[in-house]
Amino acid sequence: MATTFQFSGVNIAIATPFFADGRIDLDRLDQNIERYISVGVDGFVLSSGTGMHVYLTPKESHQVIVRGTKAINGRAKVIAQTSALMVEDVVERTKRAADAGADGVMVLPPFFEGPSDSQSIVDFYAEIARVGVPVIGYNVPSIGMEITPSLFRQLAEIPGFVSVKDSCGDLRRQTALIETGLPVMNGSDLLIPYSLYAGCSALILGGANYSPKTCVGVAAAARSGRWDEARKLWAPLAPIMRLLCSGNYVQSVYAAAELIGYSAGTPRKPLRSLPADRLAMIRDSLNDLVAAEARNA
Repeated sequence: MATTFQFSGVNIAIATPFFADGRIDLDRLDQNIERYISVGVDGFVLSSGTGMHVYLTPKESHQVIVRGTKAINGRAKVIAQTSALMVEDVVERTKRAADAGADGVMVLPPFFEGPSDSQSIVDFYAEIARVGVPVIGYNVPSIGMEITPSLFRQLAEIPGFVSVKDSCGDLRRQTALIETGLPVMNGSDLLIPYSLYAGCSALILGGANYSPKTCVGVAAAARSGRWDEARKLWAPLAPIMRLLCSGNYVQSVYAAAELIGYSAGTPRKPLRSLPADRLAMIRDSLNDLVAAEARNA
């Protein structure tokens, strides 16, 4: 791989804060960034999927990237999601993210009636990589295109293509990517300790919005080979992550973050507020994690 991988550790797919009327709360973004940096988060994905990238206008997405990069101020790595439907738009967003100071960009392959042949995907990422900022691919097979080990090896030949965030949720398939020897970033909350044991190079986590200390602790223990400690730290996190991954993921992450003290408001339309019974289930499942986050302070 031509470009050195530089995004190790826990990268939080940070929730974009909103006011009740749907406007972005940039001051709250600053405050949350400070809190996450203080507990040791290694990097931030700005305008992430958990941060409602597809429901931000290009101008709003860029505002989040500019404001977040300024707040982070070199104290953690910055990955900007610059995904869009048209390659020209992705290139333009990527140029603007690079100008704002992002250390890298994360980009979905064409995700609406896109190509299914490998060469088109390679050409797509090669055009983006020519901007000159490190590029992270995004493996979400449900959109219609899977980054297989073979395709990953092809992409790794592109100067500036540094990794793939794998969100397939299947440890068998993720392990196959890891076995290429190329840097893989796990993007599935439920696979955290298992993917670390399998040898993933980093984590990109929506779940870190409500469990930053615990996620950082699990990653640090794994990095040092302290697997008994990693399992103990993971134990209170596993039930809430199973629950939140069972449906309405983004709304559930916002709700859990609110309940545990990392408020980002409520996600904007078209996502609806969670029903009372779902909120009650989330609240009940957080008890052990609240205590764990306090102990890990």
